[in-house]
Amino acid sequence: MCYSAQIQASYRKYVRMFGAHMSIREFAQLYWERAEGSGAKIPKAMDDAFSEPQSDEEREIQALIDRYNAQQVVKLEQELFRQRARLATAERTLETRPTKAASESRRIATDRIEWTLGKLDDIRRTTPKARDSRIFPGHYAPVLIVENGQRVVKPMRYQCRLSGKPASYDAKYPGTYNARRDNLEGFWKPLFGHSHAILVISSFYENVSRAKMEGRALGEGEKDENVVLQFEPNPAHDMLVACLWSRWSAEGQPDLLSFAAITDEPPPEIAAAGHDRCIIPVKPENIDAWLNPDASDLAAQYAILDDRDRPYYEHRLAA
Repeated sequence: MCYSAQIQASYRKYVRMFGAHMSIREFAQLYWERAEGSGAKIPKAMDDAFSEPQSDEEREIQALIDRYNAQQVVKLEQELFRQRARLATAERTLETRPTKAASESRRIATDRIEWTLGKLDDIRRTTPKARDSRIFPGHYAPVLIVENGQRVVKPMRYQCRLSGKPASYDAKYPGTYNARRDNLEGFWKPLFGHSHAILVISSFYENVSRAKMEGRALGEGEKDENVVLQFEPNPAHDMLVACLWSRWSAEGQPDLLSFAAITDEPPPEIAAAGHDRCIIPVKPENIDAWLNPDASDLAAQYAILDDRDRPYYEHRLAA
């Protein structure tokens, strides 16, 4: 499963790449909800795309980003004060009466201070880093769809909640950020052939067994270890990942736009690295056919998934 990906986070690049327009209303709604405390997880690179607003609507979004960041700075500075006080108390105790509890308190406070300072630095930092555009399940990303005959970029959550399902499905089915190809006419039947999307990524990450990655059996009494691998296409290029999406609505709650990446059996080099699934990149010439599916001709949709972009995937241990 594609548990994490390095996305193209700038909606402007989607607009340029695909001749699409941006659904400014839904971007503004998402940022308003986050500023109001929804907890929406939006990658920093997606925020940074609005750092030089070019319209009143974009200035409104930038103001919401600034408001949210100011709220986070206050919370983080309060946390920093609490942890520094905790550290000082633990160190005073250790000077006079060393205890295991005080030592543990010092360790936790030190770790929390480092984490909090890192979060504050990320908010204030203007130089981009690769991690700014990395998403995990539950994070938002710009996604390309066709609506009313036009290509549109919308912000969607990377974990799909099907229309009509209860919100509790997010916890009951936490793996719904991926849609297995062999289940497209099962669980995903309401979306396959109806609601298709494209996510642009440059690489993706997978959890694998170290023993499988190294191609060996575990020794007697040996415990396996999980490692995270980053897979990148060779030659390097943006991949247009085949996705399904849904608009979920419920009385008294804001609409949720969400998506899942379709996965299939892995190519040999990914299987050899120890993983059993792989995303499906669509060829550029098949974008329109994928985004305008005919529900009465699912064979044509499967044909697009078969006629996929097929780079060689190189891998390395993720930083």
